[in-house]
Amino acid sequence: MVVRVNGISVSLDGYAAGPDQSLENPLGVGGERLHDWLIATRMFHEMSGEDGGSEGVDDQFAAGLRTGIGATIMGRNMFGPIRGEWPDQDWTGWWGDNPPYHNDVFVLTHYAREPAVMDGGTTFYFVTDGVESALDLALEAAGDQDVLIAGGASVIRQYLRLGLIDQMHLAYAPILLGGGERIFDQPGDGADRYECVGFVPTDAAIHIRFARKSDR
Repeated sequence: MVVRVNGISVSLDGYAAGPDQSLENPLGVGGERLHDWLIATRMFHEMSGEDGGSEGVDDQFAAGLRTGIGATIMGRNMFGPIRGEWPDQDWTGWWGDNPPYHNDVFVLTHYAREPAVMDGGTTFYFVTDGVESALDLALEAAGDQDVLIAGGASVIRQYLRLGLIDQMHLAYAPILLGGGERIFDQPGDGADRYECVGFVPTDAAIHIRFARKSDR
C-alpha cells in the first residue's frame, strides 16, 4: 500500500490550475488545456461512453490512473465551487450520479455535512479535522490497496510538506498559463524529498514519475 498522486497535469511554468477558478472555469482560465493529453486517449473516450481515442503511451498512463486505488482524498475546491457553509445537500460534485472514483472519497473541508452516497460505489465523506485525519480514514478504507491524493494543488502541497506522499506521476502539458496554483510553490513544499524514477515524453505531454528518496 502506498500513498500516491496520479496523472496531475502541470503546465511548463509549473501550474496545476490556471488563475481565477470559478464555476465557469473550475480549472482556472486556460486550465482545461492541461488535460488535452488525457481527453484525447482511448481510455477517456471509453470512460465517457464514446468510441475512438488515441492509443499509445498517453493512453497507457491514462489507463493506470485508477488502477489499484482503494480510497481517494481531495480538497473541497476540487469537489465543487461552493464556499462557506453548505447551503444544502444538493451539490454532489462535478461528475454526475456516477463519479469515476468507485471507492470512498474523503473531502477536506471546514464545514461538516452528511456523506453523499453515489452510484457506482463512490461515497463522499467530508472531513473537518485535517489532512492527517483524512489520510488515516483513507488508509483504513483502502484495505491493501493504495490511497490516491487527487488534488487540488494546495492539498497535494499539504501532504508533501508532511512527507506523506510515496509516489507521484505528473504530466507536463506543453502550455504556459502564466499564473494560477502550483504544486511546488516554495522550498518548504518537499521537492527535495523526491527523485525522478521515470521520464517519458510524447507529443501531448511529458510524463514524469517521482518516488520518495530512500534514506541514506
